[in-house]
Amino acid sequence: MQDVEVETEGWIGRTRAPQTTASAARDEAFPVCRLERLMGRPASTWTVDDLVALVRERGIRCVNLMHVGGDGWLKTLDFAPQSPGHLRDILEGGERADGSSLFPGLGIDASASDVVLRPRTSSAFLDPFSPVPAIGVMCGHAGRDGQPLPQSPDTLVRRAYERLVRETGVALHALGEVEFFLGRRSAEEDMYGAHDRGYHATSPFVFGEGLRRRALVRLAEIGVPVKYAHAEVGYIEPAEADGLIWEQHEIELGLAPLPEAADAVALTRWVLGNLARADGLRCSFDPILRAGHAGTGLHFHFSPVLGGIHGATRAPDGRLADPARWLIAGLVQHGGALMAFGNRAEGSFVRLGQAKEAPDAVKWGECDRSALVRLPVVAAAGEGRVVTPPTVEFRLPDGSAHPHLLLAGVAQSMARARATPDLDALLRATAATAAGEPAGKAASLPRSFSEVGEALAQHRAVLEAGGVFPPVLIDAQIGRLRR
Repeated sequence: MQDVEVETEGWIGRTRAPQTTASAARDEAFPVCRLERLMGRPASTWTVDDLVALVRERGIRCVNLMHVGGDGWLKTLDFAPQSPGHLRDILEGGERADGSSLFPGLGIDASASDVVLRPRTSSAFLDPFSPVPAIGVMCGHAGRDGQPLPQSPDTLVRRAYERLVRETGVALHALGEVEFFLGRRSAEEDMYGAHDRGYHATSPFVFGEGLRRRALVRLAEIGVPVKYAHAEVGYIEPAEADGLIWEQHEIELGLAPLPEAADAVALTRWVLGNLARADGLRCSFDPILRAGHAGTGLHFHFSPVLGGIHGATRAPDGRLADPARWLIAGLVQHGGALMAFGNRAEGSFVRLGQAKEAPDAVKWGECDRSALVRLPVVAAAGEGRVVTPPTVEFRLPDGSAHPHLLLAGVAQSMARARATPDLDALLRATAATAAGEPAGKAASLPRSFSEVGEALAQHRAVLEAGGVFPPVLIDAQIGRLRR
């Protein structure tokens, strides 16, 4: 293929000429991450030199430092590098920002709020939405002392993950089921379904199928692990007030270590929002769009990894494996406190109160979708080969969740549960029977922000253990919830 010389304001590099249809068809489809295909090796091996060379060779004009704020949404700081040296400074040193504006309510004093964005080279991706050629690079946050910022959601999930590995030997992986609603004005030619009857619907009975499939591919190309996507049960016929028809979809991501799993949720929301805006659609992650209809969950599946191998949730004799026992016990004991990070909107309590595809009590079970925690069926090939790792599903969080803070809390809960006295008795008491009821009297979930605040105050020591959650952050969250 012929190289074409391009000049971009003093930078001279080489880029590829457009491919013919025949040559494009011959391109390798894997790896699915576009930048890995261009680099020719895995992201974990990329260096600053590699990114500098990429920018020069591909005529890239912008480098965007991207990171997750206190609200759980993706943020960006954009640069137009003036020289290779300038680009190297950006990628090696990062840049300063105002932490009190990025992390309001997480305990950062506005009088000492300088933070530094720290790029992670292996997270770079070609920005599919930029109007000019650009790469995005995910970042962590450092304080004035150069150390990871304690209140940073990125720092928190990494510290919790590392502590869990260090103390238990378990590298906990997770995936999020990102549910979302797409809305548009109804038209005479619409031929869609009925209320809450959209599960696995296909075109022409859903209008969002094309967007959902583009999102799935875009995510894979920027390096986000994905599993599958489908239309979800929620379908809301247009109301006279707004004339909008809403349908629900889901993208289930792929298993990844907790820090990467949290980033994957933030990037998925970003991709969906951009695609919806381009298509003139509304995209909502609200826990409840309209009372009486299915809400928007953000279920997380967890897979304990030991020695690089995804472990089974049950031993051959049927008993729960230890990592699964610790995880389930941690979630049923501390799930109410984790709502501070996983259920952050007024609609969260409407969703739980309806108990439609949402937990109704503190219990766990094999297949009970009204349980807080369940063990889903495991897919296997004809000869019994397991094709997807067994997981433990946490069904409490919803679309308002902050993925980084929530997953940090899950890791802390699992680490504490390992030392729970009479752990087996706790699991027996909270296990759902065949009829779906727990063996003992089921505890209720918090039904208001004030109740969540009380649960957080009661269980704060679990989150603060090992120096993971700073006390000032927990104080700020309790104050917010009790108002």
